[in-house]
Amino acid sequence: MPENAADPAARRPRRSTAAPLPPESGGVGRPIEGWRLRMYIIIFESDTRAGRAFDLALLVLILLSVTIVMLDSIGSFNLRFEPWFNALEWLFTVLFTLEYLARLVCVRHPMRYARSVFGIIDLLAILPTYLAILVPGLQALLNVRVLRLLRIFRILKLGAYVAEYGALGRAIAASRRKILVFLSFVLMVVMVMGTLMYVIEGPANGFTSIPVSVYWAISTMTTVGFGDITPKTDLGRLLASAMMLLGWGTLAVPTGIVSAEFTAQKAPRHPTTRTCHECLSEGHAPLARYCSDCGAELPAWVHDDSAG
Repeated sequence: MPENAADPAARRPRRSTAAPLPPESGGVGRPIEGWRLRMYIIIFESDTRAGRAFDLALLVLILLSVTIVMLDSIGSFNLRFEPWFNALEWLFTVLFTLEYLARLVCVRHPMRYARSVFGIIDLLAILPTYLAILVPGLQALLNVRVLRLLRIFRILKLGAYVAEYGALGRAIAASRRKILVFLSFVLMVVMVMGTLMYVIEGPANGFTSIPVSVYWAISTMTTVGFGDITPKTDLGRLLASAMMLLGWGTLAVPTGIVSAEFTAQKAPRHPTTRTCHECLSEGHAPLARYCSDCGAELPAWVHDDSAG
């Protein structure tokens, strides 16, 4: 008889250490203790008053920074307030740089965060300002103003702090196959309709080629109707009318698909950012004692009643 055959614990499968990492932090790992854990809770979680204040402050900074970029693109504003715009831009860049460095410092795997989607977005938020100063040679190849306008990527940082963006992303990801099938159907329709319109109208009425006719079919199906190309014959107008009516239903289909996925998704009754220290899964209920993924005992829930 094997040595450990009678021991139930010996037959129990060992818990894998290669557990999934939390998507909210890009799989970077939550520190176990110390000042890094406290910083992590403030920066990556939002169940405390400090975490909510941090997220709110970043939202305000992002919106202000994007507003400054947009105002700076207006010629009259740029001539009048350029020194102020430059000063504010450097202030925003310094603050976003400190935030980026703080995120790298407080996570267990900083390079994972740097290579994650949100890490790349954070880098894009600060890189254009430094490139315009540190690489003067770019002026010979590219207007530095283009680099400055790339700061508009900061608007993408909003996705990390608004939970509804995550819900929208999950709904679109869950319905991607249906949307791809629908788009392939629309592509076939516009190809057929565009070719028919090319045969009916011909180059004499502006439909000089099948690609041009397909462009007309797309603008008609989407009810945009630029008017740069219009059918002149009765048969062509009849076909265009049918496509316009079909376009109404076409626009409703993807909306219904995504809306159905929103309804199908069941959010936790009391969602939190509570994290298991063993497998690093997040979103555990406030009163849960054990991790629903790995079974390890959960740490105490760090939160402020006033933060909810």
